[in-house]
Amino acid sequence: MSWNLILPLVIIVAMFWFMSRQQKKQREQQQTMQNSLQKGSSVVTIGGLHAIVDSVDTAAKTVDLDAEGVILTFELSAIRTIKNPVAPVAEKPTVDDLKPAETVEETEKITDDTDKPSDSK
Repeated sequence: MSWNLILPLVIIVAMFWFMSRQQKKQREQQQTMQNSLQKGSSVVTIGGLHAIVDSVDTAAKTVDLDAEGVILTFELSAIRTIKNPVAPVAEKPTVDDLKPAETVEETEKITDDTDKPSDSK
């Protein structure tokens, strides 16, 4: 075999090795990004949708995104980037927290004498 045939083959093998190495790094980076998803994180999908993570299902590999009140379900692989996570919002009071007061103060009932019927006989 001549060097004219071996040199291009070596270059092609080196290119394939280099490309597979880069793809492996990108896959690992994508996997760590998907594992770091949590509720409240702001994300951008591959379609350009900006939304906030509502829930993550690692078993089904899906994520529910809240886009201005609309909940959408996407595959984890559809998340392109994760922005800085949103600061946790203080919990809103639930119905159980809004109980009526234990004691009720009695108030005087004010009536006007003109509203009462007269006792004329």
